[in-house]
Amino acid sequence: MQMGGKHLQIAALLRPLAVISAAALIAGSLAAIAAAQPAPAELRIGYIGVAQKRVAPQPFLDAPPQDEGLAGARLGIDEDNTTGRFTGQHFTLQDIEVPEKGDVAAALREIASGGVRLVITNLPEAPLLTIAALPEAAQMTLFNAGAADDDLRAEKCRANLLDTLPSRAMLADALVQYLLIKQWRNVLLVVGPTDDDRAYADAIKRSLKKFHARLVAEKPWTYQPGSRRSDTGHFSIQAEAARFTQGISYDVLVVADEEDNFGDDLSYRTYDPRPVAGTQGLKPTAWARPHQEWGATQLQNRFLRLAKRWMTDRDYAAWLAVRSIGEAASRAQSTDPDAVMKFMRSDKFELGGFKGTPLNYRDWDGQMRQAILLVDPRSLVSVSPQPGFLHQFSELDTLGIDRPETKCRLH
Repeated sequence: MQMGGKHLQIAALLRPLAVISAAALIAGSLAAIAAAQPAPAELRIGYIGVAQKRVAPQPFLDAPPQDEGLAGARLGIDEDNTTGRFTGQHFTLQDIEVPEKGDVAAALREIASGGVRLVITNLPEAPLLTIAALPEAAQMTLFNAGAADDDLRAEKCRANLLDTLPSRAMLADALVQYLLIKQWRNVLLVVGPTDDDRAYADAIKRSLKKFHARLVAEKPWTYQPGSRRSDTGHFSIQAEAARFTQGISYDVLVVADEEDNFGDDLSYRTYDPRPVAGTQGLKPTAWARPHQEWGATQLQNRFLRLAKRWMTDRDYAAWLAVRSIGEAASRAQSTDPDAVMKFMRSDKFELGGFKGTPLNYRDWDGQMRQAILLVDPRSLVSVSPQPGFLHQFSELDTLGIDRPETKCRLH
């Protein structure tokens, strides 16, 4: 019994050593397997944004996001790497935020010096064209996620530029299609004082002509209420909006106010009871908080966890650009930028964008085809293209500049 007790004691002492040895053996085997596997192929993506002065909308409700666009790109990188774990690919983001009126050309050269050839941009038109013309950008592809200007898809288009943000023409067509569905054919157009307001108004007028709706009047908004925040400021705005719209026969008021200076003051204050649409009211947009269909809630929640705020249209455009790269790299089974871009520009490329239809790029101007949401602040009202607006190739091409009318000469 005594010897048996000693054996039991010895066995008890040896048992933990055996467990440790087995664990070490397993760990060593896993390490050997990991060492034998090739490292994931890396694809580096650039991002250039401008830290523009953020103007609070009137009335001040939501603080303008400081990381608009960049947060969408970061979410896209996370999702690319989720897929990359299975495809043996790894994606990294080199981002540069240039100060307002800073040197965007220097930012592009810095990114180019590291061998990056796929760059997301959240820039106005002028600095975007500046960097697109640089010698360092000749072998790059730039993704426009920040400028809606129509001429970037027309006479100012570039072979090294793709657009993931919808153009103003696409937004206008999406809105006017819905107005026609509702039989609101007679439009009063109210235009703000900025160049962007006038560009938006031009897109609306082009769309009204395209779809045979009627512009009954176009009026500039010049009223500047000095007492907006006084105890009776709302009375003066109400009186001005009623006076401004009195004596005009129209079905819907379309407002062009891209900086949110006055457009929200028009709803419920017009002389006759009429809906308001455009940059305020019923708004056409690439993405919006109320969108929940086609699995969009999943994307909304992922973005909310990452950025601690709601996704904007610029965030969505940057996300589309990064996800386009990841999807093309996965399908092409390559992280070589040339192979990625060749596949992305082919008719085999499709990207799920949580809008009910696959997205891809138009070969005549580089614009991403996509459905446009029509929303108010609390609900998704509709999605364009509207039923009945047909096209011989893709209904999405009823939005924006179609091939027969394009002024873009990429070749």
